[in-house]
Amino acid sequence: MTDLSSTQVLPYNLLSPTAQAPKIGAGESRAQITKTADNFETSFLSNMLGQMFEGVSTEGPFGGGQGEQAFRSFMMDAFAQQITKSGGIGVAASVQKEMLKMQGMS
Repeated sequence: MTDLSSTQVLPYNLLSPTAQAPKIGAGESRAQITKTADNFETSFLSNMLGQMFEGVSTEGPFGGGQGEQAFRSFMMDAFAQQITKSGGIGVAASVQKEMLKMQGMS
């Protein structure tokens, strides 16, 4: 039987929210936050484009068959990177704004 009187005490309460978000390290900068926000937007767009092309039929004389299906995710990633490089859809700007606010750098 387990003795409940000798429970382990943690240095913080896991059930209560922290007072403040963790700060970025000394080597982190606005440029890294911008890069992270852009990477997030690229990932988001890649997923959305993948869903958009999910029902597209590739049957017919010029269809790519199994090869096209295998490399479709790479094409979606390339599309998403180009969209992000061209200004994106605004997701990166919102994410960057919130990340800067959390770091007290806004």
